[in-house]
Amino acid sequence: MQSLMDRLRPQCPVRGSWSEADEWAWALATRRLDLDELADLAARFAIERLGCHSARLHLKDATPAASTVADAASEPTTVLAIPLADGQAELTLSFADSTAQNLDIPDTAGACIDLLDLRLRDLLALRQLRSEAQAAQRNEHLQQALYAIADLAYSDLDLREMLARVHEIVDRLTYAKNFYIALYDDARDVMYFPYFADDDDASISRAGPEVAGSDYPNSLTFAVLHGGTSLLGPSQPLRRQLGLGDDIRLGRECVDWLGVPMLHGGRVRGAVVVQSYDEDHRYSEDDRSLLAFVAQHILSAVTRKQTQDDLEAAVMRRTNELAEANAALRQEVGERERVQHLQAAQYRIAQLASESGSVDSFYAGVHTAVAGLLNARNFFIALVSDDGTELHFPYLVDERDDALLSRRLTNGVTEWVLRNQRPLLATADEMRALINAGEMVVFGTLAECWLGVPLLLDNRALGVMVVQSYDSDRDYGPAEQEILQFASFHVATALERRQTHERLRLANIELEKRVEHRTHELKLANADLRQQIVVREQAESRLQHEALHDALTGLPNRAALLGRLERALTRYQQDPTRLFAVLFLDLDRFKVVNDSVGHLLGDELLIEAGRRIAGCVREPDSVARLGGDEFTILLEDIRSVEDASHVASRVLAALIDPIRIGEKEIYTSASIGIALTHPRYTRPEELLRDADVAMYRAKAHGRQRFELFDEQLRQEALNVLDMESDLRRALGRHEFEPYLQPIVRLSDGAVLGFEALLRWRHSSRGLLLPAEFLAVAEDSGNVEQIDWQLYEQVLRAIPDLAEPTAYVGINVSARHFRSPDLAQSLLEMIAAYRVPPSRVRVEVTEGALLQNPEQACSTMLSLRDAGVLTSLDDFGTGYSSLSYLHRFPLHALKIDRSFVAELKSDLSGSSAAVVRAIRALAGSLNMEVIAEGIETQLQCDALMRLECSIGQGFLFALPRPAQELARRH
Repeated sequence: MQSLMDRLRPQCPVRGSWSEADEWAWALATRRLDLDELADLAARFAIERLGCHSARLHLKDATPAASTVADAASEPTTVLAIPLADGQAELTLSFADSTAQNLDIPDTAGACIDLLDLRLRDLLALRQLRSEAQAAQRNEHLQQALYAIADLAYSDLDLREMLARVHEIVDRLTYAKNFYIALYDDARDVMYFPYFADDDDASISRAGPEVAGSDYPNSLTFAVLHGGTSLLGPSQPLRRQLGLGDDIRLGRECVDWLGVPMLHGGRVRGAVVVQSYDEDHRYSEDDRSLLAFVAQHILSAVTRKQTQDDLEAAVMRRTNELAEANAALRQEVGERERVQHLQAAQYRIAQLASESGSVDSFYAGVHTAVAGLLNARNFFIALVSDDGTELHFPYLVDERDDALLSRRLTNGVTEWVLRNQRPLLATADEMRALINAGEMVVFGTLAECWLGVPLLLDNRALGVMVVQSYDSDRDYGPAEQEILQFASFHVATALERRQTHERLRLANIELEKRVEHRTHELKLANADLRQQIVVREQAESRLQHEALHDALTGLPNRAALLGRLERALTRYQQDPTRLFAVLFLDLDRFKVVNDSVGHLLGDELLIEAGRRIAGCVREPDSVARLGGDEFTILLEDIRSVEDASHVASRVLAALIDPIRIGEKEIYTSASIGIALTHPRYTRPEELLRDADVAMYRAKAHGRQRFELFDEQLRQEALNVLDMESDLRRALGRHEFEPYLQPIVRLSDGAVLGFEALLRWRHSSRGLLLPAEFLAVAEDSGNVEQIDWQLYEQVLRAIPDLAEPTAYVGINVSARHFRSPDLAQSLLEMIAAYRVPPSRVRVEVTEGALLQNPEQACSTMLSLRDAGVLTSLDDFGTGYSSLSYLHRFPLHALKIDRSFVAELKSDLSGSSAAVVRAIRALAGSLNMEVIAEGIETQLQCDALMRLECSIGQGFLFALPRPAQELARRH
């Protein structure tokens, strides 16, 4: 290493010698010094021993540890720089000129400088080690903080509490007293604050759950989110640097503001911000790097926490769904258990009725069965005596009353149920109100809740079954009433059987007493016994008959028909030669009869019709009434479909003759659908369904006829269903559009107007004409919506037509003329599109005028007064009655194309005569005549010779879309 003397000799002359034991060398060698103390010692050494004016030790890699001592008596004029520690530091000496010229530096000075260099190297190395240790400690703290943040992401804390813990961790790494996290939705340019802590300013946290970037254009947070880079510095200079203005909503300006973006996949997902309002707490680039590094882990933690919360929410939703499903299953199970209990009670009551025990055991068994269904701690049965004058109480269990004495029928609460033959569910207050109103009296203790149902059999009240509660917390409701009423039906039947059995038992006892004495009386008793058995059998037979037969006509009902169909289908499946057929009948116009003569006469008509239909079949065939005016015939063991057709013809013939009901003769007919058995049928309902479909085709073909179901009919039904669905979708997609056909002057072909024709641009079938879908649209009720959609397009197109004065005729169906608002609605639409009324004409058919003449005339007058003229379309094909033409304000008659097609060149034949007559009629009524369907020049020449000057048809032009006829701009 070069000595100090070697480094100084070129600059300064040697002036003398120093002692080897110089105190400065001793101090440099032995004293414990830090960098500042070493710099101060070196400066004083240079000033005192070398005689320089000032001295300064400067560290080049950081803020220097330096000391300067100056002599104010002289000014420095020469500067000497001595490099130390391999260039890491420099000792700068300043000399006056005179001193520098006479400077004498001994070797001991070099030894001191070498010691200074050595000590400086040691101190710098020590400082480097301490810096590395501190960096390692900071890295360890940072790593621990990141581990803690990662652990928080998987904790059970909610998001707010988790972020509060994250705040505490960040605060240990840097000054973060004022700290917040903003999450960002770049698609909507909004952010929200899952965590916000600011002791000085919390105003922004009141901005709502979300903050839009357009509402806060001067926000530094949005600047970080939009730019994707961090910002550091005082808030106000930062805002000026970014070209942002002031905004009082953002709070007070801070001394230092640091915000870093949270990035994921190249997108900004949020920002972490710390800010300081204290001059003692400023942020550095190290803080920026630290916060940027921590921000990504915070984003991961927030994302994991949100994912965990979303998963927990999804699990909770699924749990709730499963709970609801479980509750529904429990409810279903409970309902099934209730039904099972009811059935068990029914079976038990029926079993009690057939047992040979005493009547008391029967009543006790009934009580036990009822108690298994509801609260029956207080229960009694009251029966009406055979003569209907007294009320007996054969069975009573009660907490308050020991017994109820038999009494004559009066206005007691039990008699109220008997008298009204309906259940009574009443509380104590309700019964007091009835008592005060004089409608009943109560015998015995007044219950808190009383429920009684009549024991009805064949609309006759045998008695009353009652449960009551003296506890206000144990009352009854509609569910208990339904259960008790259900049980009462079986109890009444069981009582009837029991009473019959009891009478039989008494008769047998009486018979046994008299058998020894009077044989004749025994015969009489046996006869009475047989009579009772017959009555019982008749009652059972009547019940079975009522369950399987229609109450009005006495014919089998739907249940009986399905049972017979099931048996017939089973036989056919076992033996395919045993054919059978189902005929489905519906009386035509039965609703008109019902509405005109009333339901009583309608019922008589159904009875007579059922009788006549039943007379048209043979054994084992059967006739059933399904309900309303619908009947079915099951023909078994037929040879072919001709047998079914013959029966259908007989039924139609049987209904031709009028049916006399009272003083009225009513005519009716039937539409019949026939379904023949086939291997494809597996259920009786399928045969009924197909026979019903065939019946509707019979109605559609004119009624009073029959139709046989086939696959074509099924396909037609499916096609109609598909067409209805397509029509509804087409309305929503605006697939209907007008095609305009010109109406011209025959002499020169000048266009006078157009007729708007409906077309459907089907998405898959292409362009459809009205004949392919209009009937389905009318049946489904969609035709009016289609018309209004068409009218709107026509009115939108009129102003752009190439012929500025031509009118456009729109077809208005009879359904529209039923509405009194037609004229107003049409005129409002014309005004909305600013179309002159004279450029719109309405075309109607004769049927539309005659369905409701008064309404049609009123509508046409309103339109004419507004300037909209009316044309009668297809004239000559309808009623063509001269009696109605003068009643309506018609402007023109349009001759139907069928007459134009038959015109001959010599004007011979009936078509020319009809055209001539229509022309004369229109002339007398001052009406315009327009010929439709002109396709040849011969027809055009013939019409002009018949003085018909206006027409339309393919000869002049095909119908074209409205936009093709628009003016070209």
